Amino acid sequence: MRELRYGRAGVEKGEAIGMVVFLHGYGADGNDLLGLSDPMAQHLPGVAFAAPDAPEQSRGGGFGYQWFPIPWLDGSTEEAARAGMAAASEDLNGFLDCLLEDEGLTPDRLVLVGFSQGAMMSLDIAPRRDKEVAGIVAISGRLLRPEALAAEARVKPPVLLIHGDQDPVVPFSDMGKAGDALTAAGFPTYGHIMQGTGHGISPDGLGVALQFIRERLGLTG
Repeated sequence: MRELRYGRAGVEKGEAIGMVVFLHGYGADGNDLLGLSDPMAQHLPGVAFAAPDAPEQSRGGGFGYQWFPIPWLDGSTEEAARAGMAAASEDLNGFLDCLLEDEGLTPDRLVLVGFSQGAMMSLDIAPRRDKEVAGIVAISGRLLRPEALAAEARVKPPVLLIHGDQDPVVPFSDMGKAGDALTAAGFPTYGHIMQGTGHGISPDGLGVALQFIRERLGLTG
């Protein structure tokens, strides 16, 4: 298992009542999403934020890292992509376990917020963990291996899917496919369409994500 480097923001270690972990997309790094903690922190009192770098240097462009290879971008094989994802899943699960222990938090105080490839990782690992996290926000991603979800899911945390209807990288139709599979497998599933948005995060999408996180961490009212 590889150790993931990460950035942290929000309340001091040992004082957090909840944790948001950002998982970045292909070719980026943890800092790409950690900046979201600035506008979110004022609405999430007592919450800390962490954003790890994926374990491998990106092979298909970009300045940062990848969770696993993408054959149509970097010329890798499907076998390499599967092996890369399996290894990254082990790394990420280990990171989350250590982070929760260090912060003195239980899994039900953790929300995963993934973008693009980070959303794919979130949707793949969280259902297969021993204990349920508070929620998953999957932005501009897709559900990998949907045919295996129902049989392999050990827990069913609430999921918020957010996607731009003009996404040229991960087709908007993938949002519906993920929603159908998650719902059929018994996951509480919600969705928000970012009208006129490409492969990114619009202000309304961020607002919906923030409200979901507040609800999942019991910060409403």
